[in-house]
Amino acid sequence: MTAPSSPDLPSTFRPGPLRPFADTSVATIVAGFVAMMTGYTSSLVLMFQAGQAAHLSPAQISSWIWSLSIGMGVTTIGLSLWFRAPTVIAWSTPGAALLISSLPHVPYAEAIGAYLVCALLLTAVGVTGWFDALMKRVPAGIAAALLAGILFEIGIEIFHAAQVQTPLVLTMFFAYLLLKRWVPRYAIVGTLVVGVAAAAALGLLDFSHFRVAVAKPVFTMPAFSASAIVSIGIPLFVVAMASQNVPGIAVLRADGYNTPSSPLVATTGIASLVLAPFGSHGINLAAITAAICTGPHAHEDRTKRYMAAVWCGIFYLIAGTFGATIAALFAAFTPALVVSIAALALFGSIMSGLTNAMQNPHEREAALVTFMVTASGLTLLSIGAAFWGLVAGVLTQVILNARRA
Repeated sequence: MTAPSSPDLPSTFRPGPLRPFADTSVATIVAGFVAMMTGYTSSLVLMFQAGQAAHLSPAQISSWIWSLSIGMGVTTIGLSLWFRAPTVIAWSTPGAALLISSLPHVPYAEAIGAYLVCALLLTAVGVTGWFDALMKRVPAGIAAALLAGILFEIGIEIFHAAQVQTPLVLTMFFAYLLLKRWVPRYAIVGTLVVGVAAAAALGLLDFSHFRVAVAKPVFTMPAFSASAIVSIGIPLFVVAMASQNVPGIAVLRADGYNTPSSPLVATTGIASLVLAPFGSHGINLAAITAAICTGPHAHEDRTKRYMAAVWCGIFYLIAGTFGATIAALFAAFTPALVVSIAALALFGSIMSGLTNAMQNPHEREAALVTFMVTASGLTLLSIGAAFWGLVAGVLTQVILNARRA
């Protein structure tokens, strides 16, 4: 089974034997770790906040994190090895934010039933091939602008962090520039080491609350109600498609991977279906964390970057096994360290996205609109800016380039 290829896009399957150990490098391991760390530190707190608001037990919250992590780890590793492309899977961050307000008003068993309905819808979208048909109609320039807009908001966080932890961030920034100048292949690796050392020297690492405990899955028998499906199931499906899967595929396309999208969506839907009774509200394609693994910092050879995603999946599995301790571990790192290393790791992808977005003169204005709306952080009807940026860009392209009678 292969997908159409071009001189710039590798085929769906890279020919030749699978060589995960030979294709692994220090850069791929670090990219995988940074991707995992970015995903957990950016939104893990949302699960705790939603769980506490819904009066879930610590065991149920731990099972929630365990189920998400195991699902993300297995699917990330499996899909990346199968398609030889850095396919990173993540939990639905917008979905977790939505649950903060909706989960407390629904019995937990009915919420689990709503998760199952959402997973069934995602599986159906993937199996029918509808998602592939949709993504093939999105112009390449708009997809690249969407990527740049998604990552821009994270990229500028390093400068916001500089206002709070100036010595740490400046040390990391200049370390990155010097390493990029002299040893570009190890720029992110070296910057991470420098950042941790600087944070320790400044007294910004706190492991006082760290403890080791293994997570245990807790099964909840699902129940179904129309109110839970309407208030949780359907909104979760909408935000998963609009805020996760669409930009996730755009990231892969923008960095030159021609992986078919429908199998990816179907796989995440099936995994969500299996893990929902243990608390998983859904796993989907990643966008921001994926870009860390698809960009040039993960490996200078595009055909070997899939191992960055594989390592991300391995770190997911480790984090899931110790789900009860993962929050305390990441709490030990100052937020400025995390956002700075994530921003620096995304610089290459942002540059690539902006360059590709402006290549076609007939798509430039639509790409600019896509970038600006996406980077603005606009949220309407509880749907994030990535979806509205795509809508705005496509509408601009249609209006400006429609055939005239």
